[in-house]
Amino acid sequence: MRLAGKRALVTGAAQGFGAGIAEKFAAEGAQLIVADLNGEGAEEVAAQIGNGAIAQQVDVSDKASVDALAAMAGDVDILVNNAGVTHLPGPMETISEADFDRVLAVNVKSIYLMAKAFVPAMKARGSGVILNIASTAGVSPRPNLNWYNASKGWVITATKAMAVELAPSGVRVNALNPVAGETPLLKSFMGEDTPEIRAKFLATIPLGRFSTPEDMGNAACFLCSDEASMITGVAMEVDGGRCI
Repeated sequence: MRLAGKRALVTGAAQGFGAGIAEKFAAEGAQLIVADLNGEGAEEVAAQIGNGAIAQQVDVSDKASVDALAAMAGDVDILVNNAGVTHLPGPMETISEADFDRVLAVNVKSIYLMAKAFVPAMKARGSGVILNIASTAGVSPRPNLNWYNASKGWVITATKAMAVELAPSGVRVNALNPVAGETPLLKSFMGEDTPEIRAKFLATIPLGRFSTPEDMGNAACFLCSDEASMITGVAMEVDGGRCI
């Protein structure tokens, strides 16, 4: 029960890594706010979790929607910025402007909007933990995912900058860098889900498997718990050795 008495908000929590993080946090005693663009999916995860978990539909790229989430959530001890999207693989100059704008809005602008909405209360309280979900793509970019890679590199740099600025206020900020996982985004990363393409992806991961929601939940729980009270500004790989 490492998170007993903590109120945690996880975005993009209706599926994949976000759902895994929310479920682990709940198992460790946190009260969960499950936020996602897919409101119905968020309701399902919150119902699965039980223990008073609350679901909230949110568009993390929209200020009004984020402000409504913050008004509903009130003070939170742990904020996990997990919501993210990618564009389909392709040469950088062929990615549409609409896809580029969407990747930057969801992966980058959302962290700015969530900080505006939630950081003031954390600073006033003198405590809080923020966890941003970045990616190995921001450390060791794969070809043909250029603008997604760049957005996750931004998340890593933003995490370090936030950590330095918020440390005097007692707020810790860290990031996780998962390798591709068994989530709905996997097919988008690969372009096509075939045994051959999966084998090629797995060949780049020394431990020989994808990240799982459970892997992410375990790592997130540690970084957001008091056990990690001396850790801030870290972007920790959960990648089976891919970035070595």
